Amino acid sequence: MDNKREKLGSRLGFILLSAGCAIGIGNVWKFPYVAGQNGGGAFVLIYLAFLAIMGIPVMSMEFAMGRASQKSPVKMFNVLEPKKTKWHLFSYFAFAGNILLMMFYTSVTAWMLQYFVYFLGGKFESGMSNAQVSAVFGNMISDPWMMILFVAIVVVIGFVVCSFDMQKGLEKVTKYMMIALLALMIVLAINSFTLDKAGEALKFYLVPDFSKVSWDTISAAMTQAFFTLSLGMGGMAIFGSFIGKDRALLGESVNVAVLDTFVAFTAGLIIFPAVFTFSDIDLSNGNVAAGPGLIFQTLPQVFNNMWGGRVWGALFFLFMSFAALSTIFAVFQNILSCTQELFGWSKKKACIIDGIAVFVLSIPCVLGFNVWDGLKLGELSGILDFEDYIVSNIILPAGSLITVLFCTWRKKGWGFDNYLLESNTGKGFKVQRWMEKYMKFVLPIIIAMIWFISLVKPFVGWI
Repeated sequence: MDNKREKLGSRLGFILLSAGCAIGIGNVWKFPYVAGQNGGGAFVLIYLAFLAIMGIPVMSMEFAMGRASQKSPVKMFNVLEPKKTKWHLFSYFAFAGNILLMMFYTSVTAWMLQYFVYFLGGKFESGMSNAQVSAVFGNMISDPWMMILFVAIVVVIGFVVCSFDMQKGLEKVTKYMMIALLALMIVLAINSFTLDKAGEALKFYLVPDFSKVSWDTISAAMTQAFFTLSLGMGGMAIFGSFIGKDRALLGESVNVAVLDTFVAFTAGLIIFPAVFTFSDIDLSNGNVAAGPGLIFQTLPQVFNNMWGGRVWGALFFLFMSFAALSTIFAVFQNILSCTQELFGWSKKKACIIDGIAVFVLSIPCVLGFNVWDGLKLGELSGILDFEDYIVSNIILPAGSLITVLFCTWRKKGWGFDNYLLESNTGKGFKVQRWMEKYMKFVLPIIIAMIWFISLVKPFVGWI
């Protein structure tokens, strides 16, 4: 195995790769709806505040750990931790989280690709009833063989892209794909602005309604700001290990967070005008679910009623496919780097073995919607919900808490001085010394609160 570490070719590649890891379909379909149901502009303001005081500092820590160690998440603690400490045990926990995430994320990505093909092939026609449109999604997930085929396509695309040299494969493909994603969003948003009820929709989405601000609003903004950046599993650390020391990492974290927020925010500009104009659903009463119900049942009917709806529907699900694949590529690269360092495999060997493993491990999620339909795991409705709960509610907040403690504890961890030195190397926004007390004493409490909320929220009704 060649031990020479690959490097990204440009700063833009680093930002787009990191943003691609953070930008996900859950963020895109969830952010607009959560904002709309929690005071519109008021929610957005609270969300941005939490993003600044919580998400960006943790991201800069992951970047710093990766760049300082020049290792993947499974080895970076070994390099940075003081002797006779056990921080490295979390590495395997984080590695498992990446695999678990792909066990259900490949299925949801496959849904996006299938709906792109459906719109391209004219499966949705004007005049279809709501029941007929909803039945398309039900029929799709109830067919295990077709779902397995599309999951296989997603896995093959992901590992083929990652199998090439970093600059010629992952970085190059992600650059073009993210630029295309942003271009598609702008086109779709401009089209939405021309719709009859765009003004009403944008008022609902953007104008602050402080009468709706409550603890639920604050809780929703806090958790959304935390989970949107996919922190806690080393996803950002791996890209930190592939960059040079010419840029300070707090500034780069701000750039990634801004791009991630732009995509999530613009998704609402696309979705709400279309739903307001072509749907009779009263969104203010919370009648549309923030996930598959909105994306796969409501929006296809919206596109059916639009002029040129087949084209706009195909473009929308192409955009959603790019958003999904950006995360797939990033996490696959993380998994590859981990297995290469753990077992000394070549990239080719790691791609083959990891690809087969991820594909096989993805099958239970596929079967959870057909062969094992009706299976409940406690209060969770199926395999996908269970896998998502473990990643989002346990691993991400736990990993972020460990990252913060590791980067702020001076004697037993890496320490704030080392983090400060690494993070501030290069040009750009820098971490200030006065931030140490906040990061050491306040930030862990905020993350612990989120961890508690996310752990119990699926099982109680008061959060």
